[in-house]
Amino acid sequence: MPQWIHKLMNNVTEFILLGLTQNPDVQKLLCALFIVIYFLTEAGNLLIVITINTSRALGSPMYFFLSFLSFVDSCCSSTMAPKMILDLLKEKKTISFSGCMTQLFAEHFFGGVEIILLTVMAYDHYLAICKPLHYRIAKNRQMCGHLVAMARAGESLHTLIQILFKVWLPFHSPSVNDHFICDLFPLLKLSCTDTHIFGLFVAANSGLMCFLIFSILVTSYVLVLYSLRTHSNKGQHKALSTCTSPVTVVILFFVSCLFMYLWPMVTFPIDKAVAVF
Repeated sequence: MPQWIHKLMNNVTEFILLGLTQNPDVQKLLCALFIVIYFLTEAGNLLIVITINTSRALGSPMYFFLSFLSFVDSCCSSTMAPKMILDLLKEKKTISFSGCMTQLFAEHFFGGVEIILLTVMAYDHYLAICKPLHYRIAKNRQMCGHLVAMARAGESLHTLIQILFKVWLPFHSPSVNDHFICDLFPLLKLSCTDTHIFGLFVAANSGLMCFLIFSILVTSYVLVLYSLRTHSNKGQHKALSTCTSPVTVVILFFVSCLFMYLWPMVTFPIDKAVAVF
């Protein structure tokens, strides 16, 4: 955003982040812990992407989506973790206005694409297990590419709408954000105008959307588990091993999202801890 436009809107040029904790000893411990987790995450995702894209045996749609999901997850982690880790080593934690808006856009864009991919993968699992005869016909490389492109385009529009509302809000100066990242509700609390309507919009745009998609995902995996009654023990074991990891990711991802975005303008003491997940 051009600097002159920002100056016309308000005089806030940066936000002060309070981080996860004010305890120096806990900050050092968390810094070491998050460095290990971040590099393991990046290394694991990179290994998945390289393995799938260099192996001819892993050419099914499931692995195509898994490869792209790993790439998106790596990008999503990189929009927040490096800044959070560096801030744990600093006494004063700040982020510029443009940097805050960029981080907000990136985290919601990649997080939203991840949500859509998890939904597509759930449908992929449903077809592979419940409709195996139609699986090869319904899913091909071209269709997979179209689904990924639609996920990108749809989430770009969804995220851009949310960011446009934030950019034009006037903020208090100094703006102290009691969080370790720039997120929707913490930024709304810093605004000097009435943001009740914006809070309801965020809850509808993010909270209800997450709830709807989470309900669809749970329903799809329940149908998959129900259909396994007619499979052999070997088939049941193979199907369960395929679905266990996605179900775990869905629960961790969506429960934390629902906790943060479903209740407009309501904050809880453990909000920042939930946001880590």
